[in-house]
Amino acid sequence: MNLPSIAVIVVGCWLVINGVLHDVCVLLSEHGKTYDRNLLRLLMDGHLLITSGVILLFCYRGIQQDHEWAYYISIVVCISILVYCGMIFRFLKSIFTIVLNTGLLVILVMKLFGF
Repeated sequence: MNLPSIAVIVVGCWLVINGVLHDVCVLLSEHGKTYDRNLLRLLMDGHLLITSGVILLFCYRGIQQDHEWAYYISIVVCISILVYCGMIFRFLKSIFTIVLNTGLLVILVMKLFGF
């Protein structure tokens, strides 16, 4: 296993676990008691994390075999999560998620472009 494939697994698992925990906490909170737009928006936040994590986990084998498509998809996922974290930063400062995705993005770009 090389560094990019390990990093993709770590970040992918982090996103999936945090997305599931987010959805569980939302459903157990006061927001989960009424079915409205606010509940759906909060659940979509968790689903964004879960979906992004699953995509990274699916890219693991491609990155392990050095397929360019897996690098590009993973880079898009990292940028998407960083944009999402930037949008919610005022409400939720997800520093560790930002650090993990920035680190993965740097690793992927360096490996893909041979730095």
